[in-house]
Amino acid sequence: SASNNGNSFENKEAKSGEGLVFMIFLVLSDSDLSMRTLSTPSPALILKSNPSCVSPQTVPNGHETSSTSFNVTGETVALVHPPPGTRSRPSKVPPTTLIDILPDPVLLHVLSYLSTPQLCRCARVCHRWYNLAWDPRLWSTIRLNGELLNADRALKVLTHRLCQYTPNVCLTLETVAVCCVRIFRKTETKRRCCATILDLTVMSHHTSVSCPKVTCISLTEEASLQLTPLHGQQIGLRYLDMTDCVSLEDKGLRTIAFHCPRLTHLYLRRCSHLTDEALRQLALHCTTLRELSLSDCPLIGDFGLREVARLEGRLRYLSVAHCMRITDVGLRYVARYCPRLRYLNARGCEGLTDQGLSHLARNCPRLRSIDVGRCPLVSDTGLEVLARCCEGLRRLSLRGCESLTGRGLMALAAGCPKLQLLNVQECEVPPEALRLVRKHCRRCVIEHTIPALY
Repeated sequence: SASNNGNSFENKEAKSGEGLVFMIFLVLSDSDLSMRTLSTPSPALILKSNPSCVSPQTVPNGHETSSTSFNVTGETVALVHPPPGTRSRPSKVPPTTLIDILPDPVLLHVLSYLSTPQLCRCARVCHRWYNLAWDPRLWSTIRLNGELLNADRALKVLTHRLCQYTPNVCLTLETVAVCCVRIFRKTETKRRCCATILDLTVMSHHTSVSCPKVTCISLTEEASLQLTPLHGQQIGLRYLDMTDCVSLEDKGLRTIAFHCPRLTHLYLRRCSHLTDEALRQLALHCTTLRELSLSDCPLIGDFGLREVARLEGRLRYLSVAHCMRITDVGLRYVARYCPRLRYLNARGCEGLTDQGLSHLARNCPRLRSIDVGRCPLVSDTGLEVLARCCEGLRRLSLRGCESLTGRGLMALAAGCPKLQLLNVQECEVPPEALRLVRKHCRRCVIEHTIPALY
């Protein structure tokens, strides 16, 4: 009867109170088990906390079971009876760390600050991190560096993974930067930085055609380049830095110019094998070029500058530092056909004189920065013309110009009030002239080696 069952229940509760508390704790702590009990009541039933009774129930498997509920702090507790012949074992709950509590958007924001190698390491932590680390939004830029890195293999693996859901197309990749890479070949270790990346065959298959948004590739340090044809394909590169690729020759640059007609920024510093013929091909195909650096290219001369001048009004930045073959003749071509030039670095061009500087100042009034350091033939005459024609000049380097006196600096003080940086190191100029520059150009920082001015 119900009364007898109630009495036996009270006695049972008194005898095994501790065991019941332990079982209740297990049920409450196992969230997965409790969810299954609520959604699938068989083989145990969930009873309200008010009636205290034991009633047989028939479950789908044909056996009769009983479920008991207790009023514990107003909560409904369900005791799941194990099948006959089995022993209930508490399920192990994996430990939860603080970072696991973070939602995916927050964790994605944290991962966005990591470098390319760090993202690859995070992808090996767990399944969740694997999916987050390969989110396309984190892969707009690939930066590879390290002395033991095989750049060719790394790019192939990365682009293959990024194209997993969009075959042959990396929709988000925009920039590829590789520097200081060593590639092992047999037992020799050769420092061939970015040689395999600069191979246009590699670029066509793994970075350019399959990654249409790639517009920037930075390749630095020396390289042994073998550029292969792309069968008429064109690459949408806009920024290419090939500094210190000392093995680059005219043939390689001609290939780049033919297949990269959209280049706007090209840096060829210390590519010592380039000649004027390479610049002819560059000006012929890359008509949108805005910035060009030819610093420390000793074979570049006035003929090359004449070809560069064919870019006409598009060129804004030109660096020909330490190109010893450049004289006033080449500078006249640039001044005549590039009136919008803003930056010129002609440091160490010993053939440059006041005539070339004056012609440049008259035809390029928008000049903002000029470096004519180590040009011994530049004197006060050229500075006076510069001060009259380039009122918006911001930066001027005259380091090592031995022919300067105070007259040219006084003209600068009166004609260039917006001057912000003046370098007169290793120049014998009177301190009074520098004080006048400091007075009229209040924002100007003067770099000098004159003890009397300190």
